[in-house]
Amino acid sequence: MKTVTEPKREVPVVLEADVIVIGGGPAGIGAALSAARQHVKTVLIEQSGDVGGVSTTGLMSHWTGDTSGGIYEEILDRSARPGAPSRQTIDPEHLKTVYLEMLTEAGVILRTYSFASLPIMEGDTVKGVIIESKSGREAILGKVLIDCSGDGDMAAKAGVPYTKGRENDGKMQPATLMFKIAGVHEEEISFPLPGAFEENPDTPNGPIQDLARAHMIQPLGHVLLYRSTFPGVLTANMTNLPDVDGTNAEDLTRAHLICRKQMDEVVAFLREYVPGFEDCYAISSASFIGIRETRHLKGVKTLTEDDVLSARVFLDWAVTGAHFNFDVHNITGSGLDVTGVQKYFPQKRQYTIPYGCLVPEKVDGLLFAGRCISGTHMAHSSYRVMPICVNLGQAAGIAAALSVKHGVSPREVPVGKLQQLLLENGMQEP
Repeated sequence: MKTVTEPKREVPVVLEADVIVIGGGPAGIGAALSAARQHVKTVLIEQSGDVGGVSTTGLMSHWTGDTSGGIYEEILDRSARPGAPSRQTIDPEHLKTVYLEMLTEAGVILRTYSFASLPIMEGDTVKGVIIESKSGREAILGKVLIDCSGDGDMAAKAGVPYTKGRENDGKMQPATLMFKIAGVHEEEISFPLPGAFEENPDTPNGPIQDLARAHMIQPLGHVLLYRSTFPGVLTANMTNLPDVDGTNAEDLTRAHLICRKQMDEVVAFLREYVPGFEDCYAISSASFIGIRETRHLKGVKTLTEDDVLSARVFLDWAVTGAHFNFDVHNITGSGLDVTGVQKYFPQKRQYTIPYGCLVPEKVDGLLFAGRCISGTHMAHSSYRVMPICVNLGQAAGIAAALSVKHGVSPREVPVGKLQQLLLENGMQEP
């Protein structure tokens, strides 16, 4: 590969903080809020203009699963819309405002329109981050960096080992571009909308999932539709593209182009085959392609499929009240993967996640939260959802604050004190 050599240059330090949070998605929101509320100087770096990630600019329809406790509950309380189909239904524009209000109230320093490009290292210790923006190349120094990028970008560049995808072949879950459909005659819909792959309600033209498989071109072929906070507007989780590496810019570009074209096919299918959708049309789409799975960072501990299935309670828990199914979208086509279980997931109890899943084995000054924590492919399919990611961020934020206050590395944070503060701030007893 041809290369160029960059000239050596000095990078201005524009900010010094106690805690730096990379990524303003659900995990980053939880991390920044909880760190700042512990009265340590906290900066949140987000590459887009809005915060919220998948929950806002990603146009996610709702908060999934049966998770309870923590900052997640506070977000639901503050963002719920009167008359919405459920407390978990998301109004993305309203949620953007709620997030900004919460962050501002907590005293978080926001740096949006800023891309985190490199960690600043001193040996095996993270000392800050290099960011790129309209203002140029700048440095922000901090005592603890929390990687909430989803893909573990900063942790990987800091030297944290990782795997990608499932263990046997590295294959990852498919990508999706969420979008909203208007012009739906909801009063004419005589069947329950399918919100899971295993739901296949009868329509006047036949079972809806069967219709999709018969009339849509692979890798399309499933129907997932959710009511919104506005009449006649539904959210579609129906575009689909396997074999996308969310850490590769070329793959992301390709996925976005293909999924945008798929939106037209989805609308055409709904108009022709699904009663009540004859006049529907796309009104908005996510600002970025939705990536479900990339890096699984290597931490002090690793959450497994058995831990989720047994609802294991770890002595060193950092997250409690977590619950979701094995939401594995088909890695080779449409629908649910053969390893996935949604509606018929047998385990109804909530599980915990240990603090060690957020802590790298060797690199200091670093924590990670969100879907990139240390876990197996199957465990990840449960904890990757937004409610659990918010509370993973909360645990990381409080742990980072304790690290700063006690003058110890994140791996040396007293877990008992962390748990005490988590309980005091809404996390439920395990």
